[in-house]
Amino acid sequence: MPRASRTDHKRIPVILDTDIGSDIDDTWALALLLRSPELDLKMVVTDTGNTAYRAKIAARFLEIAERTEVPIGLGLHLEDETGPQATWVDGYELSSYPGTVHEDGIGAMVGCIMASPEPVTLICIGPVPNIAAALDREPAIVDRVRFVGMHGSIRLGYNGNSGACAEYNVAKYPNACREALSARWDVTITPVDTCGLVVLAGDKFRAIRHSNDPLARAVMENYVIWAQEVRWTAGLDPEARSSTLFDTVAVYLAFADELLEMETLGIRVTDDGLTVIDESAKMMRCATAWRDLPAFEDLLVRRLTGN
Repeated sequence: MPRASRTDHKRIPVILDTDIGSDIDDTWALALLLRSPELDLKMVVTDTGNTAYRAKIAARFLEIAERTEVPIGLGLHLEDETGPQATWVDGYELSSYPGTVHEDGIGAMVGCIMASPEPVTLICIGPVPNIAAALDREPAIVDRVRFVGMHGSIRLGYNGNSGACAEYNVAKYPNACREALSARWDVTITPVDTCGLVVLAGDKFRAIRHSNDPLARAVMENYVIWAQEVRWTAGLDPEARSSTLFDTVAVYLAFADELLEMETLGIRVTDDGLTVIDESAKMMRCATAWRDLPAFEDLLVRRLTGN
């Protein structure tokens, strides 16, 4: 399947598979997706853990964006616990969402893919038990999908540290990730080698923090709540800079890659969640370095502030 790019005349149909409501970067990524004219969002499917909690966040965010024509699908419910953005949806009932909510999000996703007149890009920004389940339910989707994901660590770990690590989206469910990445479809990933370097600070962060744009305000509301609740961000000041915005890079890769160095590598998922270069493994396009990270940050700021 040919790679989609910024130069394509048609908008690219996409489905977002997300664990929104854990790390805050999914919320930033959803905002970027909604503000990317290259992309045509067909559905948001919530993945991993308490998928009803995650669906509430997506639904309220889509209401603020005035995009309630976008259906929401509930993925596999694997845990009852909610997460650090629960306060933002206190009192919000999923039944009040003006659009369609599919209880069987996997079936709805499969149906959307199979009914699409053109190939669909799956943007996956969390662990992927939904995707493994969709492949098991309807293997024919491999002929109609391009997979773009935020997955893995190849040469650098978190915070740009030398050496690969077991990245969360892979290590949470390694078997599901192995099935998704090795499927017979075109795969593009941003490992933490690149997406782990995206942090907004200084004037760029202030532009979003002080923006009157409804989506930017919603992102910041969630960010402040999230930063007060999580325990792994000691010392992070939500008034001074963003957290690491991993998932925004996967959204960008759904429509362009000019700002990144791309390598085609064989990637094997190990049982302990590593993504190892292996020439005998499935070949995929990997964003392994930045050509122009500041330009990506500028793009992110422009789009989230509506400029």
